[in-house]
Amino acid sequence: MRLSALRLRVANPDMLAGFYRDALGMRVKTEGANRRVGYPGQDADLLLTPGGGGYTHDLGQRYWKIGITLPDVDLAAAHLRNKGISVSAPGQFLDIGYMCHLTDPCGFAIELLQHDFEGNRPANAASPDAPFADAGIGQITLRTGDIAAEDAFCRSIGMRLLSMQEVAPHGFDLHFYGFTEEKPPVPDLWSVQNREWLGKRPYTTLEFQHIAGAKFAPVPDYQGIEVEGLTEPAKDAFGDSIFPG
Repeated sequence: MRLSALRLRVANPDMLAGFYRDALGMRVKTEGANRRVGYPGQDADLLLTPGGGGYTHDLGQRYWKIGITLPDVDLAAAHLRNKGISVSAPGQFLDIGYMCHLTDPCGFAIELLQHDFEGNRPANAASPDAPFADAGIGQITLRTGDIAAEDAFCRSIGMRLLSMQEVAPHGFDLHFYGFTEEKPPVPDLWSVQNREWLGKRPYTTLEFQHIAGAKFAPVPDYQGIEVEGLTEPAKDAFGDSIFPG
């Protein structure tokens, strides 16, 4: 089994698919009125479906972002700026990762997360001419106030908890689940030593930003997640849809 797609409802699937193709190097496939965009490999795609519009990113919402993992965030950010796309300054965020952020033309948040922490990136990790050549959708991120309920659901469909990351200065922690038999290098799932390993996985993980007891609003334009190998549709701990992929 694997996370195979994130479904987002948008006003113009063709326009948004063009952004992901031209700016972020994804491939586009037509599926009726929908557009499926993504990188080759085991990671999830984005399935862009018509009928949305008016999305506004809000910290109180269930859906947060996608994380694109790649070898050199500095090159990727420079590439996007050369195309006139606004990107935050890359930097090391605590002991979580080296990253920057942007939004797509519909307002959906995107994080660019480097495979290696600041100072650990190998020389010539990526080509300036193709900074997204080895990119993948590394995370689909949701917010929750009840990580125990999310954990129970994820385990019930066969996912494994791979990492927990405390972000105490910002009042939350992060929990990452994946369809894999792999085990992190260090048995302590809170260990910082596991985090660069996590950022190099070829498959997409489901990330939860957990704020204990918090309540989050549903996002109509977030339509749910596809899981390849799932035999029947399901609802997650929040009530959002999980579709067979």
